[in-house]
Amino acid sequence: MTKQYSRRSFLKGLLSFSLGSIITATGGYSYSRFIEPALLDITKHSILHEKIPKAFDGFKIVQFSDTHLSDFFTLNRLETVVNKINELSPDLLLFTGDLMDEPNQYTEINKIVPVLERLHAPFGKYAVYGNHDHGGYGTDIYKNVITMAGFTLLQNEVTNISMLDGSKISVAGIDDLMLGKPSYEGTLGNLNKDIFNILLAHEPDAALNAKKFHVDLQLSGHSHGGQIQLPFYGPLITPPFATVYSEGMYEVDQMKLYVNRGLGTTRLPFRFLSVPEITQFTLNTTS
Repeated sequence: MTKQYSRRSFLKGLLSFSLGSIITATGGYSYSRFIEPALLDITKHSILHEKIPKAFDGFKIVQFSDTHLSDFFTLNRLETVVNKINELSPDLLLFTGDLMDEPNQYTEINKIVPVLERLHAPFGKYAVYGNHDHGGYGTDIYKNVITMAGFTLLQNEVTNISMLDGSKISVAGIDDLMLGKPSYEGTLGNLNKDIFNILLAHEPDAALNAKKFHVDLQLSGHSHGGQIQLPFYGPLITPPFATVYSEGMYEVDQMKLYVNRGLGTTRLPFRFLSVPEITQFTLNTTS
């Protein structure tokens, strides 16, 4: 029986077989390998919502994602990112997964904590699992590193961020969709509809389920913005659970979704038309 290949399968094969020629034809090997992966965009957005309390007006949230620590995204590069984040003076810091590319093979695990410990946010540092954090028997490795660095790991959990006047917003985190055990109903089913609710979900297509709950803003990573984009085409390939939403801000029914392009690379150490980014969100009340 003749095997039928989808357009996406064909493109995946094309990428694996002739990536070098594609990159050369569309912008140059050296740029994609050495220049763009070392760039950094600081993307800023204002989030205006009637449920944001007055005490949170001007509240700054910084998201970073997908560092994929490896021989290509080094600890020195992570230190640069930490310095950039601290310069933004975030009130709240959120990491949306994939810290190490291969946790069980990374040889400098003991050096990660002192770097991440330097990140400062007076209202806390929160993180969720990505697929690479679970992969390669990395579940406990990631948990130990991220918690020792002062982050609270949200695995199908919800926490409140409160002000002295008693007003609050909530931050929820679900487990990774690919290799974890995400619980939408158990995590999001009891969200207070009167509170501004933020969801951390590594994979952006979690929005297809999250939109059914009282989520106002979902923050995700995972896609790397495709990591390699072609002019006038967009991402050449996006990973599972990032096929519907791949980069930037979306309106998904009643909620907003932001897909961060991440910082590192995986599989291949190239980026083209998908510059690494850190995202800052400033909350603004309507009243």
